[in-house]
Amino acid sequence: MGKAILTFVIGGLLGLAAGFALGIFFYPYLFLADIVGAERVENAQAGKIVARGTFIHANTSDPIHYGKGRVTVYEGLLHLESDFEVGPGPKYHVYLVPETRVTPSTAVAKTMYVDLGRLKAFKGSQNYPVPAGANPAKYGSVVIWCEQFGVLISPATLGPA
Repeated sequence: MGKAILTFVIGGLLGLAAGFALGIFFYPYLFLADIVGAERVENAQAGKIVARGTFIHANTSDPIHYGKGRVTVYEGLLHLESDFEVGPGPKYHVYLVPETRVTPSTAVAKTMYVDLGRLKAFKGSQNYPVPAGANPAKYGSVVIWCEQFGVLISPATLGPA
């Protein structure tokens, strides 16, 4: 009898832990996967194009954390193009990072990055204002960063327009 109760309690705890872990990973699919960004760059917003880049899959052995698509940086605005897409996750942010080559081993959180805000959608075009004090020409990359787990999702090296 005692062995059965112990087995029941251990099984319940393991099931609860597994359910919680799965919930963390599937939460974005349930609520945000259908959201597709469709923001445009208006002529009034678009200043001079400062840089362009393309997001890459930072760690090919990790099928969950990927990114692709183009990014355009204007004088006061960062625009993720309509072909932008990342694998879903819990708390993604868009950062301007001074390094030109960002890899999973880069200590992004310790750089002088500029946080442009939380990612609005996992797919599609999105706009992020660049703060007045930040000069986008001084940043070599745009990265999608998971703040909750401190993981690089996808970097885009910026080059001249």
